[in-house]
Amino acid sequence: MSVSDFKKLLDQPSILVVPGAADALTARLVEDAGFAAVYVSGAGIANTQFAIPDIGLLTMTEMTDAIRRIVAAVGIPLIADADTGYGAARNVVRTVQAYEAAGVAALQVEDQVTPKVSGHFNGKEVIPAEEMSRKIEAAARARDEMLIIARTDSLAMHGFQEATRRAKLFANAGADLILIEAPTAKDQIADLPKEICAPLVFNMTEGAQTPMMSHDELGQMGYKMVIHPSLMTRIAARAVQSALAVLQKTRSSELLLSAMLDWGERQRLTRFDEWEAIGS
Repeated sequence: MSVSDFKKLLDQPSILVVPGAADALTARLVEDAGFAAVYVSGAGIANTQFAIPDIGLLTMTEMTDAIRRIVAAVGIPLIADADTGYGAARNVVRTVQAYEAAGVAALQVEDQVTPKVSGHFNGKEVIPAEEMSRKIEAAARARDEMLIIARTDSLAMHGFQEATRRAKLFANAGADLILIEAPTAKDQIADLPKEICAPLVFNMTEGAQTPMMSHDELGQMGYKMVIHPSLMTRIAARAVQSALAVLQKTRSSELLLSAMLDWGERQRLTRFDEWEAIGS
């Protein structure tokens, strides 16, 4: 699906709901469930493919390798996390080129210092707003048509006014959408769309600093898109933990049959019939 198709999704009156996926099969499950787009987070790739925390340890190449596999598996637009752009403005240019070549419809870049940490961890620091604006300007010049999502993590350290000031600066610098990371109160969440004219993205990181909000609530407040970056990864990990505990305790997998993906469904999801039709 093209970037223009993704723009049409954002033009719809209802909020766009985008689950996260850290691998190709999960992305296909997202598509199969009827969602119109999929999100790939740096945390998801770090956690699932390297078993490391979200503290800026991934390289751009490690991200784009994963992104290409996911893009190849689905026909819906992919939104991809690019952390801080992997460096200064010149690095952001290369990141934009690499992500766009990989088939990304929208790239997200944030204003944390390098190396970053998860937006819901303590000890975050942000670069000067003007420096981030230059990175966004560089990204906007470097892209062909990919959308740019600018994220600011300044709310936790510098407060509401600074976060909204940065949001407006980043929109003026060329960002198509804005994400204010980790609001901690519902009144903050409600007030952000009133202060910022640009389309807003909401990051629903369950159980962290941001209170739970329904999609309908966010849409009524004025948010254009909500992402669930780690929901599928965390649910899958918990399911595996539970299954392993049963396997170890009962010394059999029989009790797990009802919790497993059906054998035929596995083949359907991996397009077995299409590959078999090609022949050996």
